Amino acid sequence: MNCIHERARIEKGYAQQLTEWAKRWKQLVEKGPQYGTVERAWCAFMSEAEKVSELHLEVKGSLMNEDFEKIKNWQKEAFHKQMMGGFKETKEAEDGFRKAQKPWAKKLKEVEAAKKAYHAACKEEKLAISRETNSKADPALNPEQLKKLQDKVERSKQDVLKTKEKYEKSLKELDNATPQYMENMEQVFEQCQQFEEKRLRFFREVLLEVQKHLDLSNVASYKNIYRELEQNIKTADAVEDLRWFRANQGPGMSMNWPQFEEWSADLNRTLSRREKKKASDGVTLTGINQTGDQVSQPNKHSSVSVQSNTVQSVQSSYNPFEDEEDTGSTVSEKEDNKIKNVSSYEKNQSYPTDWSDEESNNPFSSTDANGDTNPFDEDTPPAMEVRVRALYDYEGQEQDELSFKAGDELTKMENEDEQGWCKGRLDNGQVGLYPANYVEPIQ
Repeated sequence: MNCIHERARIEKGYAQQLTEWAKRWKQLVEKGPQYGTVERAWCAFMSEAEKVSELHLEVKGSLMNEDFEKIKNWQKEAFHKQMMGGFKETKEAEDGFRKAQKPWAKKLKEVEAAKKAYHAACKEEKLAISRETNSKADPALNPEQLKKLQDKVERSKQDVLKTKEKYEKSLKELDNATPQYMENMEQVFEQCQQFEEKRLRFFREVLLEVQKHLDLSNVASYKNIYRELEQNIKTADAVEDLRWFRANQGPGMSMNWPQFEEWSADLNRTLSRREKKKASDGVTLTGINQTGDQVSQPNKHSSVSVQSNTVQSVQSSYNPFEDEEDTGSTVSEKEDNKIKNVSSYEKNQSYPTDWSDEESNNPFSSTDANGDTNPFDEDTPPAMEVRVRALYDYEGQEQDELSFKAGDELTKMENEDEQGWCKGRLDNGQVGLYPANYVEPIQ
């Protein structure tokens, strides 16, 4: 029972570990850079773990609810406990053997006593004969003393004959009682054998049931799990994934190149906070590194739109030469603040530094593409920078977030946006975002 109970605990623990593993890695894969059919094939392993976990929980239930309970009930029926301790069946077996042995054991004691008396008489006879022989060589003994020694030798010989006769008689009686003793012992033994046979057959039956519960290879659903897993893996198609990536994240994706636009009075106004928040949902990805002669032409800007309809509406309603309002920020700055929510694989991962709009030598930055600044205007004043000190420790969750310890000093480059983030620069030159309420100005 303890053996089965421990195995059930192992099955339960394994099922829990499979479930936790599947849950953790399913989240990691879904949030990671993998995509398409290979991602689905990868996630199929987590589905396999969850299904196998359910099967092992069923095994645990079968072991405890069927096998364990069956042994427990059999024990109650086969072994009855006594008030004074022990089992009734054990006491009956011991009493049966004791009763069968009692007559023969009594005669055995008589034989042992007769043998002991016979051996003692033989020893006494030998001593008497030795004394008599020594006395004959001793001239100091008188005839009377020699007579006594001879009489003792004679009595010793008679005792030997009597004890030998008694010993042989008791041994003969023991031999005559042996067949009956063997018969009685065999009867009790056969009763114990019958009881033991029932126990052995029951244990064999239980072990076979445990084997069936543990053997998942014969379970149809278990085979289907790995058949389905194999099919999911084989459906992974590298060509299909590359085609999808090209159409959604590569040259085949929808483009929104700058086009000639007529002047409109609407371009003279600045977006309100609500409009800018709505517009920030469509982010323009920039950073296409051109090669050859195009690199030397900074006025040929290129931008790749994730949501072209949204960005186009923002570009058509924003005047790149209009001064900013005190309560707002430019669309480009808004996009800079939200760039951390954009992933090259649409999985909430930020761009590597190669695609950062902060590179001063990138002629295709989002700022230029949206017309916020003139790349040929050298008189544009820089944003006001403020030195701040960290109040708490912060560990960046994304690639475009800064990490610092409480007490560290850094430079705030842009004011807090609506989501509570500021843009700043560490003393080592790293630029990124950080929570505005984690710092305070240095007086």
